[in-house]
Amino acid sequence: MEVYFQIVRDAAGLSKACEELATAPYLGFDTETTELDPRRGDIRLVQFSTGKNTFVIDLLPFRAGGDLKANPDLAPLRELLSAARPVKIAHNAKFDAKWVRHHLGCELGGIFDTFLASQIIAAGDPDRRHSLADAAQVFISTELDKSEQVSDWSAAELSQSQVEYAARDAAILIPLHEVMAERLRNDGLERVAALEFDCVMPIAEMELAGIYLDKARWREHLATVTAAQGRVADELQEMLAGGVAQASLFGRPEINLDSQPQVLAALRNLGVPVQDTTQAWQLQPLSEGYPVIGKLLEYRGTQKSITSFGENILEFIEPSTGRIHADFRQIGAPTGRFSCSNPNLQQIPHDQKYRRCFRAPDGKKLVIADYSQIELRILAEFSGDKNFIEAFRSGQDFHSTTAERVFGVKPEDVTAEQRSFAKRLNFGIVYGVGASRFGLMTGLSQSDAENTMRRYFGAFGALDSYLRESGNSVIADRAARTASGRLLRLRFDETDRAKTGAARRYGVNMPIQGTSADILKRALRLLHDSFQGTSAKLVNIVHDEIVVECDAADAEDTCARLQGAMKAAAEEFIEKVPVKVDAAIADEWAK
Repeated sequence: MEVYFQIVRDAAGLSKACEELATAPYLGFDTETTELDPRRGDIRLVQFSTGKNTFVIDLLPFRAGGDLKANPDLAPLRELLSAARPVKIAHNAKFDAKWVRHHLGCELGGIFDTFLASQIIAAGDPDRRHSLADAAQVFISTELDKSEQVSDWSAAELSQSQVEYAARDAAILIPLHEVMAERLRNDGLERVAALEFDCVMPIAEMELAGIYLDKARWREHLATVTAAQGRVADELQEMLAGGVAQASLFGRPEINLDSQPQVLAALRNLGVPVQDTTQAWQLQPLSEGYPVIGKLLEYRGTQKSITSFGENILEFIEPSTGRIHADFRQIGAPTGRFSCSNPNLQQIPHDQKYRRCFRAPDGKKLVIADYSQIELRILAEFSGDKNFIEAFRSGQDFHSTTAERVFGVKPEDVTAEQRSFAKRLNFGIVYGVGASRFGLMTGLSQSDAENTMRRYFGAFGALDSYLRESGNSVIADRAARTASGRLLRLRFDETDRAKTGAARRYGVNMPIQGTSADILKRALRLLHDSFQGTSAKLVNIVHDEIVVECDAADAEDTCARLQGAMKAAAEEFIEKVPVKVDAAIADEWAK
């Protein structure tokens, strides 16, 4: 596509361009940078398009005036970028927002992100791709040449081809937005799209802020884990030896502890009733009766600790800041949950020995908050089950209250085992656990597991009806939605019972887990706005947990803001049961 554009290289031209651009309702917006990381490169071009006129602003001449953040000639640009209107249409707006914040010192306001919109419209289709070139092809049948994307943007003089490429990337966003906005409207996705677009700036700032990891503490703990691994491996070999056929008289037989077939064979020879897998959730119930299972789980834990959370995580510390700046993907799963990489901070073990290595720098505090049983509260909201709702409203321990109803006992007579069963059932129901798996999780026989689940649904009849109706609807419609309208289209072969059952379970869980993600994202935006002008900054999120860093003197105020925003966000989606947010002020990422 051919694009008419103007190049802007001076203050007068910039002022005039921004004045014209400010009158448009929507602007295609893009940047060209010399690196992928804003801390390691420069922002070279800023492009805007109204659809009719396109302006390519070259920032190189403005660098003569010093720091771009303080350059008065760039004030019109900063004002345009930070304004809520015109709406800036960008593809992967988080990238541009980070560069704008880091180099120009302002927020990116009024965002419509075509990258996120493409993912939302795709509704979980794993075959869809979401690059700008892919989106242009799918939505407006236009082919984009992206060969200039990796060209040298630091050159004193950019080529005509580079400038045309930059202008085209901004201009194409206008027709792309028109088609996408209509699709979002027709598919009932406008609310979830707004939720996602509002979350871009908070995530951009969180990635720029990063989180502090104490190298010395990490290495100290790693040394302890490495030493423990050798000891645990030796103890496990000793315990498994009795289940290995003796092939010689030359000492203890060795097995490959990482070989599932060898471990299974040894366990069976020892009389352990294992299934055809050594997954942790199946082994856990056996650990009380068979010490070798407990030792195997301990070995697996130390092994994962070293391979997944070893010395390599220190390589992600940015030298210029001394902090880890992970990459958070907003729609990391069809449910809308985040995913994280480089490194994956969401997989850091809950073990305090690991988390205490992530700490507040001197003079700072961490404020850590998470939603209490948020998915169960969402389930209560969706099902409308009076007994389930009352269990939350009573203010008593939820799992003990559930056990009272399921086992028909008085509050003071609830045993630890009954509460444990009730807790596993409560969380298992969210994920569609049936009697067979519940039996494996608890060590109950099939008949006892079935009886326990029968009593559970007898106590919560409306919940049982909701789950059945929801499952039937998922199969009939091949779709599921969260409270914000986020859509998942399910693809399965209805002649395959196993795949149909898996689709039913996932489809029933998706609105619950997805609404939890909706709530967290709404909270992030409210927090972002509440923290303006304070020392508080988001530094990490893990599912239902938010971690904030602030000046020590501001910790109490930050804690109140954090709890208030998280509760307000949840109450936009949950009305029938109270929302509880647990928060703590700490020196380390440990509550």
